[in-house]
Amino acid sequence: MIQATLHQLKVFETVARHGSFTRAAEELFITQPTVSSQVKQLTKAVGLPLFEQIGKSLYLTDAGKELLSTCQDIFERLDNFEMKVADLKGTKQGQLRLAVITTAKYFVPRLLGSFCKNYPGIDIALKVTNHQEIQQRMLNNEDDLYIVSHPHKDIDLLSKPFLDNPLVVIANREHPLANKKNIDISCLNNEPFVMREKGSGTRDAVLDLFEKQNVSVRVRLELGSNEAIKQAIAGGLGISILSEHCLISEGQFSELKILDVQHFPIARRWYVSHLAGKKLSVIAETFLEYLLEETPKMPFPRISSFVKVS
Repeated sequence: MIQATLHQLKVFETVARHGSFTRAAEELFITQPTVSSQVKQLTKAVGLPLFEQIGKSLYLTDAGKELLSTCQDIFERLDNFEMKVADLKGTKQGQLRLAVITTAKYFVPRLLGSFCKNYPGIDIALKVTNHQEIQQRMLNNEDDLYIVSHPHKDIDLLSKPFLDNPLVVIANREHPLANKKNIDISCLNNEPFVMREKGSGTRDAVLDLFEKQNVSVRVRLELGSNEAIKQAIAGGLGISILSEHCLISEGQFSELKILDVQHFPIARRWYVSHLAGKKLSVIAETFLEYLLEETPKMPFPRISSFVKVS
């Protein structure tokens, strides 16, 4: 049996994750010579090289890749054990690793605030990113749960809807269509549009509807940020279609308005997902149950009351 300490395995895992002895030392708050020494001792115990240096880059050997997978499994099991011990003691303690797409940042902190009041012993590691990086994080099994607007079909996931996510047409208050009601969708033909980047779930849903309704718009600007899109609309660069949740922070003096266009809002849902083969920790199970049971009861702001034409 290989004689290795948990500290050596943690040092190795950190070096492997960063591909750098220096960055591993910074994360672990130890010196680089200590990192090198711990990896050297572990390499001796394994009996095979764990890293190879090519130029300035550090790569895992086959043995290193196997050890990294083993380390990740060990640390995950230990985390789960600590959470289960806390659960047996009648408390909920541990960390929840949660990744969400950028649009979810408008309401997820509200959910987490309520959750943490009920479970003050739980810490949250929240990652806000785009669909492409979420997919990579799923493939790397980096998180417990994911909140997305449409689950990836090419990854084996278990997904459950928990909240409505209506997509609405947004324009500047001075736009010619701003004060009209029941606007025919054909009126959007040739309108300059500010669109999310290609690959965005919102963009895919919008283009699918436009294709079915024979609507052709002029994409004037592509942006990867909802906040940037709102600023572009306020600046008169065009109209756009966003999740209604993006407008939570807008007030009665907002420069934006939801247009009353036929076939809108586009009905969509928010989903909470996890890898199909993943055994969820006590903490992840607790948050999942909370999300599904409590979200429908939460009083989210009525966005349409202050941005839609009355």
